[in-house]
Amino acid sequence: MKSKFAGLQKKFTNWRKSFGVEINSHLALYIILVFIFITAFFVRVYRVGDLMWFYYDQGRDALRIWEFWHQGKPFLVGPVTGLAGIFLGPFYYYLIAPFYLLGGGNPVYPAVFLAFLSTIALAPLYILGWKMHSRATGLIATIIVGFSYYLVLAGRWLANPTPILLTSILLLFSMWRISLGKNKYWWLVITLLIGISLQLEAASAVFYLPMILIFAVWQRKNLPNVKTAVVLGILFLVTLLPQIVFDFRHEHILLNNFKRVLLEEKSFRTPLYSVLDTRLRYFWNVYNSKIFPGREGYAKLFTTVSLIALISSFKKKKTPLTLLIIFLGIPMLGYIFFQGNFGNIYDYYMTGYFLPMMLLLSLGFGILWEDKLGKIAVTAFFVLFLMINVTNLKNYLIAGVDGPTHITLGNEKQAVNWIFDDAGKKRLQEFNVETYVPPVISHSYDYLYLWLGTKRCGKGLCGLVKDRNTEIFYALYEVDPPHPERLAEWLGRYGNSTIIEEQEKFGGITVERRKRI
Repeated sequence: MKSKFAGLQKKFTNWRKSFGVEINSHLALYIILVFIFITAFFVRVYRVGDLMWFYYDQGRDALRIWEFWHQGKPFLVGPVTGLAGIFLGPFYYYLIAPFYLLGGGNPVYPAVFLAFLSTIALAPLYILGWKMHSRATGLIATIIVGFSYYLVLAGRWLANPTPILLTSILLLFSMWRISLGKNKYWWLVITLLIGISLQLEAASAVFYLPMILIFAVWQRKNLPNVKTAVVLGILFLVTLLPQIVFDFRHEHILLNNFKRVLLEEKSFRTPLYSVLDTRLRYFWNVYNSKIFPGREGYAKLFTTVSLIALISSFKKKKTPLTLLIIFLGIPMLGYIFFQGNFGNIYDYYMTGYFLPMMLLLSLGFGILWEDKLGKIAVTAFFVLFLMINVTNLKNYLIAGVDGPTHITLGNEKQAVNWIFDDAGKKRLQEFNVETYVPPVISHSYDYLYLWLGTKRCGKGLCGLVKDRNTEIFYALYEVDPPHPERLAEWLGRYGNSTIIEEQEKFGGITVERRKRI
């Protein structure tokens, strides 16, 4: 035991020395990296309390976590997926629940934590770029991911796919270590990361399973022994245990829904040409939006340049390219064959592949950087990339919350606080709130009424009641540009049965104090 401890201590000492030598030898580079990390985190948290999206999913999750802290209800499943009746595991809820508690229910706290995780992902991204090719490659990848407009938005998102930005790059890092013939216990890390990722965004992580199978075939010389393989199987089952328990307690609802989606609805089937064309356009749009949103021509030009550099050096960089092709290519095949969910497929489904995509692009740029002419091409890329993405970020971060259609947490809180302030001024003992939110599910406001009302007045919620109608009530409704007729129909319910005593607008939100007559 002592010899093992001494060995670990020696390894740590050697690592610390080599780390110190690395920093001192490239001090300017690491000063730049620290600046990038700090700035990347800043743009992911600046004005998050005003600008964060707090809609159906965020309200649903917040209500569930409120029940956990205030009613002691544990989680066996997490958010529902895009496939009806299929739930994720509870890892995401347990991950952010402490930050709701720390913030007294304030959703800004977990949002900042997720932004921190998405910023931390830059570290393994840099290391991968460095070890796969060069420090320049790692730096290039870090800048792209740090300041890509849509990747910043993805890192600010209070939603279950956000942490997979980190777990995906850690998974790729673990696979890279195995491909180098390093410690085979990295398979344990891979198993745990896949299990966790399946609880974060199944639409991304489900394709890790065939991908890791192909990777295992490629790395068959580095496979774990039988004993370790058994441990891996048990570890993976442990990550699924909450869902298994939930399924048994609810008459196999999850299993039956899986059968329906996979067998009855035939979600995976041979694609028609039209589906193939749609999927290829989807892949391109997902990728293009992360580097040059709205400027497809630039993306085509620089991607072609990067690919030429990659192909020309394939023999020298065979291992990293093969790894990235497996990591990205196998899931893309899976998405092509997936035709469930009524054919709907969304950008965030590929959250687990955003950073590896940027790493692949950066690998080509890193190769180009070794040549004088290549340096000019990479410099031109960054001039255009930063001009477009920094401009988009600046416009987003300085945006107000009172535009005619603007709806984010900032003006949602303004609207709800106005209700409580007005009820207090009018000395109302009881009042109702009726809410219209497209598409008519008001989880976000249900949580804000609960959180802000409790914060102000405790369990009494300042007189807000739901079990009976009151003479004075508040109607809160959002604009619904795609379907104004639905909002008109909702407001039309009142007819001549109420009168509007006062009205206030907060961006795309209107609040009215009404009296029943």
